[in-house]
Amino acid sequence: MTGAKTSSSENYPMAALIRIALIALYLAMVAPLPLLAPTELKLLLWLALVLGLGLVFAATSEAVELDADGIRVGHPSWCAWLLRRSWSLPWKCISGLTPVATSQGGRVFYVRGEDGSAYLLPQRVAGFEQFLGRFSQETGINTSSIGRISPPWTYQLLAGLSVGMLLGEMIWALKLVN
Repeated sequence: MTGAKTSSSENYPMAALIRIALIALYLAMVAPLPLLAPTELKLLLWLALVLGLGLVFAATSEAVELDADGIRVGHPSWCAWLLRRSWSLPWKCISGLTPVATSQGGRVFYVRGEDGSAYLLPQRVAGFEQFLGRFSQETGINTSSIGRISPPWTYQLLAGLSVGMLLGEMIWALKLVN
């Protein structure tokens, strides 16, 4: 049974820890390349690094919006034209959730539409528990068995290792300049 409808709009961006970890990993892996490249490739690699960083920012800017009408998943207008993975469904058209096992042993869930469509339920959003509560309230679907796609410690470890790599690379770059 569906609970009382809420009229307010709520936004759920990608969790900050996940976004920071992915951006730091990109920088740790790619930032040293222009410094190590032959002189004739340095400018091209610096430009590629900036372009790639923009793409990583765009990919990690996905957000979920819930309002009285339904759910919308997409990117901000500055990058939506490039990343066309957005989707939306009215609450009344959501018929269920389908769990699917991942190759890493986790579970993802697909939101099923009445028309047979299926969209990946966002599991990397900030305020995940509140997001699931509102989703359950609006659809009447039990979400109590749904958890994050991976535990927070995995992203904490990834962020820590990436920042450690970046610090090491900065020390190396400073020694290279001096």
